Amino acid sequence: MNLILDTHMLIWWLHDAAEKLTKIQLVALSDADTHNRPMALSAITFWEITMLLERGRISITKSLAEFLSDIEAHPLLTVLPLTASIAVESVALGSDFHGDPADRIIVATARCHGLTLITADERIRKWGKVNLV
Repeated sequence: MNLILDTHMLIWWLHDAAEKLTKIQLVALSDADTHNRPMALSAITFWEITMLLERGRISITKSLAEFLSDIEAHPLLTVLPLTASIAVESVALGSDFHGDPADRIIVATARCHGLTLITADERIRKWGKVNLV
């Protein structure tokens, strides 16, 4: 496992929204899929999906519990828990990283596990202190 998906990448990947991905991101996801290489998710992604749904920013066709359970059981996804080192790293990202707590946890998870983050978030991309696809 060498990739971690942020929440929007996960949603776009699950819903075949290829038009929202860069060519490099598509290749990375396709390669993981073709070679059965698990990708990581931060546990905070479940909270973020729930919040996006609550705010009407995404919609799903099944119950929330079933949707999240399907993600958790997906053979190519490994959910990484929030640990003390990730919590510390999320604060240590510095004041030049934006304040979104979910993004802080996802980036800290990537850094603590030495993973490459797949994200379209321009604030994270411009920050530049995490390996990106």
